[in-house]
Amino acid sequence: MSLLTSLIKASTQFQQAMEKKQPAGSGNALPKPAAPEAPVSATDDRFTLSERAGFDTGHPKSTRLQMAEYKQTVGQDLAYMRETLRHKLAEYKLSPATSVEVSKSDEGKISIGGGIPEETRSRIEHDLNNSKPFREAFSRLSASEPTLHFVDNALKLNKAYGVNNSLLDTLVSDNQQFNGLQDLAHRYDSLRRTISTDQATNYADRKNFALSLNTRA
Repeated sequence: MSLLTSLIKASTQFQQAMEKKQPAGSGNALPKPAAPEAPVSATDDRFTLSERAGFDTGHPKSTRLQMAEYKQTVGQDLAYMRETLRHKLAEYKLSPATSVEVSKSDEGKISIGGGIPEETRSRIEHDLNNSKPFREAFSRLSASEPTLHFVDNALKLNKAYGVNNSLLDTLVSDNQQFNGLQDLAHRYDSLRRTISTDQATNYADRKNFALSLNTRA
């Protein structure tokens, strides 16, 4: 047998051996589809917080508001102011049934109104302006009470008539830790300053905020 014949024979045997190693029909077989990935969950590490928030899009943002907590916060400040005024009326021998209106003057000082003699009124105002807790309580209320009033009305309208308030949705943060009453009050005050003059008349201005308190309530 010549060398050329031996090489051809060896090549043929090698090719046949390689073909036997391939599965039958592999020449025309389609590649197997990749195994489907396991369904992703909201706890998958690949999801950011904002993506997870998207799972709750079926619920209004206003459902995150803790109304009972907000009302309790406002109620505590109101109770403190009412009790302080009750003591002041008793101290200056005024009728406990006297209705007292508390506001701020143009100079930013605590001012009171009602059926109180001028001299006594000035002395009570002096006492209240020297009381840091009273000033702070009034300052908080001047922001939180109008905000709570707006939010409460918006939620009641939504519940009764299905009316969604876009301003309310703007106030609510996607991050629940920033939905405290003071957070809402700050955003409400900022938004009120940006809306048109006509709209602004519908929202309370904390600068002109006033409380009328009956100390017997």
